[in-house]
Amino acid sequence: MGIYDSTYVHGIHVVHDGPREAPPLVLVHGSGVSGSSWGPVVPVLARRHHVVRVDLPGHGQSPPAASYDVPGQAAVLAAALDELALSSVTVAGHSSGGYIATALAEQRPDLVETLALISSGPSPDALLPQPAVLRALIAPPLGPLLWRVRSDAMLRRGVTAVCRRPVTVPDGLVDDVRGISYRTFRTVLRRNTEYIAERSVPTRLSALDVPVLVLFGAADPRWDPSSAHLYGTTANARVELLPDVGHFPMLEAPGDTGESLLAFMAAAGR
Repeated sequence: MGIYDSTYVHGIHVVHDGPREAPPLVLVHGSGVSGSSWGPVVPVLARRHHVVRVDLPGHGQSPPAASYDVPGQAAVLAAALDELALSSVTVAGHSSGGYIATALAEQRPDLVETLALISSGPSPDALLPQPAVLRALIAPPLGPLLWRVRSDAMLRRGVTAVCRRPVTVPDGLVDDVRGISYRTFRTVLRRNTEYIAERSVPTRLSALDVPVLVLFGAADPRWDPSSAHLYGTTANARVELLPDVGHFPMLEAPGDTGESLLAFMAAAGR
């Protein structure tokens, strides 16, 4: 099922796949990437769902924002979904996109029917030492310098450094990653940490009455995979680990990731 609509809604770039009359599934990407990161898993999802991919502010084809705090980004996403006249949506967030999805459910329980978190670390203490290429790109003093001279090969290594399996990084994703500024990326990372340091994601989910799928790669080098068990304390959470998969299940195991999402939504009547 190909892309049949790409537009801007409430200031953010939105791409639609699948039949519009099908149950809506909103896909939210993680820090520094874009909606293109979901590309390999979209075809299987679009067979049964109206798939809505967004580029968060300052990412992909969406313009920068004045603020990147998690609740504020969730509010922008809510306004876009309202403008699209979508309701009773499933929201799936990858990595820090899971924080935006959680904040959306906190703000708009009337809008979010079900929630899926993929490779979303529960709290700051679950963060592992990062691969060298990411440390070089993210942290000063090298980060700002390398950011200006990033090659396509370097950007691809930045993505594959957190993957367990060999992956092909889509060209569109490389282009989108190139577009984010160093200052924006660093700000986004700080705001994400503030959100989960204030209250862990499992604690936040425990206050919500929404079915949750938590999907982790069992070999995730970014977030400690064993931390996934912390989500098990949430009454409505279903936790799954994908063997031999790293931080990007959508790129590393799109078939398994898609089937897990579809099975979860089917069980929830979606």
